[in-house]
Amino acid sequence: MTLDVRIHGRGGQGVVTAAELLSLAAFDQGLHAQALPSFGSERTGAPVVAFCRIDDRPIRSHDPVDHPSLVVLQDPTLLRAGDVLSGLTAAGIVVVNSSRTPEMLTAAGLQLRPGQQMVAVPATELSRELLGRPLPNTALLGAVAAVTGVVSLEAVRGAIRQRFGSQPKSVVAANVRLAESAYAAGMQAEEPRHA
Repeated sequence: MTLDVRIHGRGGQGVVTAAELLSLAAFDQGLHAQALPSFGSERTGAPVVAFCRIDDRPIRSHDPVDHPSLVVLQDPTLLRAGDVLSGLTAAGIVVVNSSRTPEMLTAAGLQLRPGQQMVAVPATELSRELLGRPLPNTALLGAVAAVTGVVSLEAVRGAIRQRFGSQPKSVVAANVRLAESAYAAGMQAEEPRHA
């Protein structure tokens, strides 16, 4: 079992934190995991990329993920850049932060090849509702748990509690509820939509 993840978003959306949380959730389940940030001249609103590898065997590679089996797209406007899906494996999955229909996402630039799948989760809307701010990262981790089954929802909850333990309890609880809501939305998607 190997899961290579590339997370795209914008500065201020918690892209690096999402990779760290996913890695922590996997590690807490007894898997091998690593989170790799990609730093440049990040500033709020600038495109940001982070990577996560999960495996049941030791991970020897420490380079960026060029051929992800999962792409998490925290900001769907990045579809216009055209390269967010580059290298996605033939049976790869895309989890998109959006309440748009697959047809609307295709019109916005989401071009999947046959065999690739996508799931849309309104993570920003859920985040505004539960956190009062547009931080989609913990919601999208709940969706990743639902879609891949590689990490459990309980492991995601534990990673959030561990990472945000110094925050007020209300913030931790809101992030856990956010992951749970997106997990439920990901499970209701039944099967990811194919290209």
